[in-house]
Parts: sequence; C-alpha cells; structure tokens
Amino acid sequence: MTPERTIPQLFDLTGRVVLLTGGCGHLGGAMCRALAEAGAHVVLTSREADKAQAFAETLPVRGEQRHHGIALDHMDPASIDAGFEAARACHGRIDILVNNAHDPLGLDWTKVTPEAFTRHLANATGYFALSRHLRDHAVARGRPASIVLLGSMYGLVASYPETYEGICGASPVAYHALKGGIVHMTRHLAVYWAKDHVRVNCLSPGPFPSEKAPAELVTRLRDKSPMGRMGTPEELKGAVVFLASDASSYLTGQNLVIDGGWTSW
Repeated sequence: MTPERTIPQLFDLTGRVVLLTGGCGHLGGAMCRALAEAGAHVVLTSREADKAQAFAETLPVRGEQRHHGIALDHMDPASIDAGFEAARACHGRIDILVNNAHDPLGLDWTKVTPEAFTRHLANATGYFALSRHLRDHAVARGRPASIVLLGSMYGLVASYPETYEGICGASPVAYHALKGGIVHMTRHLAVYWAKDHVRVNCLSPGPFPSEKAPAELVTRLRDKSPMGRMGTPEELKGAVVFLASDASSYLTGQNLVIDGGWTSW
C-alpha cells in the first residue's frame, strides 16, 4: 500500500510551477506569496512586464526556487497565447493556473452601455482561454494539473443597494453576471476535464476592500458581515494553497467561498 502522506506533504508545492495572472494586486500579491511560501516556482503576470518582474523579485525564495514576471493581458487573445508560451518557457512546464486578473468596470446598471457590459464579460473569456491552454498542456505532458478561477460572493448573492447609496454607483450588474458565470464555468470545465486529470475549482472572496476603498463604504460593508469585519489578503493564502495542492486532490468543480459568513445570511 502507498504510505499515507502527512499534512506538510499534501500542502507542499516544492518543484511545481504556478502561473498566476494579475499577481501584483491587492489579493494577487498575497496569493503569489502564499504559493511561493509553499515551495512553488511562481510566474506572475501584469500588463507591464517590468512591473511583473519587479514584484516577482520580492517573493520569498527557498532552495532552488525561481520566480518570474511576464506581460500578459487576459483581455487580448493574442497576448494570452504569447503570455502562456512565455510562462511555459520559464521552467519548461506549468502545473497550476490561478486566473486572478480582472479588468474592472465602474459603471452601475444606470450607466453601463451594452458595449461596456460585453467587454466586462470578456474577463471570463480570458479565464477560459488560459484554462484551455493549461488543460491542453497538461494532457500533452501526461501530467495532472490544477486550475483555480477567481469568483466572488457577488457571483452567489446580490449586493445591498443601501450599502452603495450616496457613496458610489451600485455594485456593477456586469460584474455580478461575470462572477456568476465564472462560478458555473468552473463546474462545466471540471466535469469535462476530470478524465484528463485536470481539476478546476473556484475561489470566491467576500469583502476584501483595499486601502483605496471609501471609508464609509467599508463601514457599511462591515455592518452587513456576520463577523463584523472585512477580510485581509492573508486570509486567502491558505485557501489558494489548498486548492492548488494535493491537499485537495479529490476536489473539483467546487466553489470555495471565503466571505466571513456573508453568503450564510
């Protein structure tokens, strides 16, 4: 019989290569650090190669780890193709993909145009295109792979209108459509790719506002949270390592919600 692996062994990512899009941001940066701390080689992306490489150089290094930053715009099909190949070339393979990049939209339902709405949904198109690249790469190598798509609590529940009133526009309707679609795309890809030994899961954060968020908005969000506080980026670190590693080897097609209980109301 195969010896039972220990918890440190199950969560260990030593030697594995992770491609994480949007790695310089508020949540992306914390997830990059988590994966590096778990032993992975991290290839992170930004639209600007210099910015990505500068951030990669801040990640922790243990032993023979090497981190890289590359240019990739997940809203541009040509950039997706070129960026995936550049990421693969860094270590000769990719084992894990975290689709985190996000092209934002600041228009609520009263102002959004059909064109802006459609463009926002292209975030999901980019997630799919990169995921298919990794699936095909894994099958060609004959190796398993793990894909994590970033969803949101707003892919599950509507926002409270009174939370945003008088501060900013409502949480964009296109964003809700996008994130709900990503949650369900996770299920679809998971069942189609399970036989290929490619796992697909979704990680849906709740309220994790950055320091740029209006103070009154943060107060109102906090008042709606069962835990009475906002999330901090480090509180996604354990979740992303879990989904990326063998600790979740029998988990696919699932949406892991880290929201302080928000969607339990």
